[in-house]
Amino acid sequence: MKNESSKMRFPIKSSLKKAGILSIKNRVILLFFILNSSFFISGCGVYSFSGTNLSPDLKTFSVINLTMGTAGGPTNLPQQLTEKLKEYFQKNTNLTILPSGGDLIIEGSITGYDVLAAAPTANDQAGLNRLNVTVQIRFTNAKDETKNFDQSFTYYADFPQAQTLNQNEARLLPTIQDNLVQQIFNKSAADW
Repeated sequence: MKNESSKMRFPIKSSLKKAGILSIKNRVILLFFILNSSFFISGCGVYSFSGTNLSPDLKTFSVINLTMGTAGGPTNLPQQLTEKLKEYFQKNTNLTILPSGGDLIIEGSITGYDVLAAAPTANDQAGLNRLNVTVQIRFTNAKDETKNFDQSFTYYADFPQAQTLNQNEARLLPTIQDNLVQQIFNKSAADW
């Protein structure tokens, strides 16, 4: 009986031993792969962990003050959106900001600031109102003209029908601006 149990343990020990050796080999191979992958990623100079797809020869950017091209909305909305764009590019790229003449130039105007009825109810009244903000952006890439665009970006936020825009504007605008900035960044720097 003793011989049978020792015979049964021996194959288990040898397989554990083999598994231990294989796991060390696997760890070494994995470590080698990770180190080489990081060299390849950093070596290409185009990819970054913030999701940008910018050429390494781009060094600067400029955001020209946005203008208000529509009636309605707070008078400081263009300035707020301009500052948010500058901050977002500074946080998410290695580019240096210039007042004008950057390798990347963003300029434009707010072309829409509208309150629309949304979610109609059974008696043909709006269940929600929607604040809709549209921005026309002209993007210029001085190093690669194929990346240039002139495009409209829109985002909205809803508020209850029983409330006024004045009651909700301060709460809704930061979210709308953040989403517009994200859309503009994705189109220009992340090339989406």
